[in-house]
Amino acid sequence: MRSVTVELGSRSYPIHIGRGLLSCAELLLARMSVPRAVVVSNEVVAPLYLDRLVTALRGAGVDVSTLVLPDGEIHKDRASLDAIHDALLAGCAERSTTLIALGGGVTGDVAGFAAATYQRGMPFIQVPTTLLAQVDSSVGGKTGINHPLGKNMIGAFHQPRLVLADLDTLDTLPERELKAGLAEVIKYGLIRDREFLAWLEENVERLTAREAEALAFAIERSCIDKAQVVAADETESGLRAILNFGHSFGHAIEAGAGYGVWLHGEAVAAGTMMAAELSHRIGWLDAADVARIESLLRRAGLPVRGPALGVDRYLDLMSHDKKMEAGRLRLVLLARIGEALVHAGAPEAEIRAAIAARSADHSRQ
Repeated sequence: MRSVTVELGSRSYPIHIGRGLLSCAELLLARMSVPRAVVVSNEVVAPLYLDRLVTALRGAGVDVSTLVLPDGEIHKDRASLDAIHDALLAGCAERSTTLIALGGGVTGDVAGFAAATYQRGMPFIQVPTTLLAQVDSSVGGKTGINHPLGKNMIGAFHQPRLVLADLDTLDTLPERELKAGLAEVIKYGLIRDREFLAWLEENVERLTAREAEALAFAIERSCIDKAQVVAADETESGLRAILNFGHSFGHAIEAGAGYGVWLHGEAVAAGTMMAAELSHRIGWLDAADVARIESLLRRAGLPVRGPALGVDRYLDLMSHDKKMEAGRLRLVLLARIGEALVHAGAPEAEIRAAIAARSADHSRQ
C-alpha cells in the first residue's frame, strides 16, 4: 500500500493506494467518529463492489445502510442530492454518521455535497473506483452538482477524512473511462511536474495496458501533486486554480454537448489542446510544445479537438465559469510546459481563434 497525506493541519487526511483495500475495514474505521455509516454508490459500481465493502464494514462492527443512485454525469443533479438527503433523514442519520462515497467522480461529488450540507456537515470518506476519481475528484474537498447553465456551479468545499483508492476497481473499468482518467494524470505533468510528464511520455502505453506498477506510480504521483497544491491553497484563492487547466474549455464542452455525451476527461483533453493553442497564440508555448502535448494525448487515446458548438456558444458557456472575475474570463494557461498560471489578459480574438482551431464537426475524435 502506498500512502499520501493531504496536509491541512488538524483536518489532514491520508490517501491510501493499493489492492484489496475495500476489504480493509480497519482503514475506514480509524477515520470514523462512530461505527455507523451510510454508503452511497451507483447502479454500475454497486453490483461489483458494494457487497465487498459493506461486508467488511459489518464484520468490523459498523452499522451500515446503503443507497444506490443512477449512474452518469446527467444524474449529478438536485434529484440525486435530494435522494441522499432523503435517505439520511429516513434513516435518522446523525451528524456523527459517516457518509461513504463508493464510485466515480459523480458519486463522490454529489455524496460529498450531501455530506457538506446534511446537518451543516457530517464526516465523509471517498472510495473512488475510476482512475479519474482516484487521481483528481476524490482529493481536495471539492463537492457539488451541475446546473443546466454550468458544471459544478453549486457546491461546497468539504474535505474527506480518508481517500481509499483500491486498484482492483480499475480491473473492471471500461477502456473509455480509463483513458478519460489519463487526461487528469497528464494535466499534472503539464502544469507543475515536468519530470512526471517525461515519465508519462515513456510509459503511457503501460498505463493504457493497465500495468499494475505503472498505474500505482501514476496515481501516487498525481495525488502527491494535487495534495501539495491543495495544502497550499485549499479554497482556490490562488494557486489551486491551476488544477483547472483545460477545464474552462472542457466544462463548456460537457455542458454544450449535453452532460454525459463527453466524459469529463475527454472534454478536459480537448480543452487542454485549446488552452495549449491559446498559450501558443499569445507567445508562451512554441509550436513544438503544442505538438508534444497533442502527441501524448493521442497516444493516451484521448480526443484533441472539441465538438463544433460554435465559438459564440463556447464563449457563452465559459462566461459561467467559476474563474470569472469582475466580468473578465480568467484562464489557466501554460507559461511553459510544467508551469501554469491564471491569466485574464488573453485577447478575445485569440481565444476565439484557439477554439476555432481546436474544435471539429465530429464527436470525441
